[in-house]
Amino acid sequence: MSELRWHPLLREWVSVAAARQNRPQMPKDWCPFCPGSGNVPDDYETYLYPNDFTAFSPEHPPFVDRPGLFATTGARGACDVVLYHPNHTLTPASLTPEHWAKVVELWRSRTAQLFANPDIAYVQIFENAGEAIGVTMPHPHGQIYALPMIPPLAQRELESARMHWEREGECLYCRLLREELKAGVRIVLETERFVAFVPFHAKWPGEIQIYPRRHSQSLVDLTTEEREELARVIKAIRMKYDNLWEFSIPLMMMVRQRPANGDYLYFHFHVEFFPIQRSREKIKYLAGIESGTGMFLNDTRPEDKAAELRQTAPESI
Repeated sequence: MSELRWHPLLREWVSVAAARQNRPQMPKDWCPFCPGSGNVPDDYETYLYPNDFTAFSPEHPPFVDRPGLFATTGARGACDVVLYHPNHTLTPASLTPEHWAKVVELWRSRTAQLFANPDIAYVQIFENAGEAIGVTMPHPHGQIYALPMIPPLAQRELESARMHWEREGECLYCRLLREELKAGVRIVLETERFVAFVPFHAKWPGEIQIYPRRHSQSLVDLTTEEREELARVIKAIRMKYDNLWEFSIPLMMMVRQRPANGDYLYFHFHVEFFPIQRSREKIKYLAGIESGTGMFLNDTRPEDKAAELRQTAPESI
């Protein structure tokens, strides 16, 4: 049984899920996500698979937000695996835009379902790609965590966005997007409805953020046309990362949405990519200074990485 434990020094909840120690490590002879495994349908395009080694589950006790020196509470929620494709050997960059649209639609439908659950406070869609990241299954997939509380980094971002909204009367993300477009030097890709750029404040080498031009708060708010275009942009960014040094670089993809409940007009939906490959031969590790202080040291200059990625195929979609 998983539980949440209160960290009194940082004033945040920590998940303790010892059962995850038993996760299989990069199986070579079989894959539970492949058709024929008995774990998934023999024929699927995309598929939502309940995580076998979950940190959050509907069966866990409910979350009660009562901090204390040695406080614990239930880890009620959900952990899903999003299977992108039945083909075990495909990379995310090799999925067609049409297939990425199916993945985005699965994200949207599951988000809507989880937003309607009163036990869920926050839905985090993400993908870990590459063995260096710690991926235990090579089959193309991502994950969806439904949390009973708003996690610390999301809470900090929401607070910054709220303060800017109240002080300036505008969306902080819309302002950032407007200024990035004006500067131009960190733009990687533009379409009618989306802009992909390396942010001025990038923590990771070659970090990219995708913003919709229209102010929207979640996948549920995006139109069909926006979701289809987002799929094409994600496909293009994944291709750029793979083409940069002609191999699939290890990265994390995060889909940022408003919390499940409440009024968050000041939040702006976006997608983030965190690559950990800082050069063809070198990995960016979070060692002493980053892990011990929470302050990132970016080994690359955002303007230089944006130019490099902008000139990497595909240059348009």
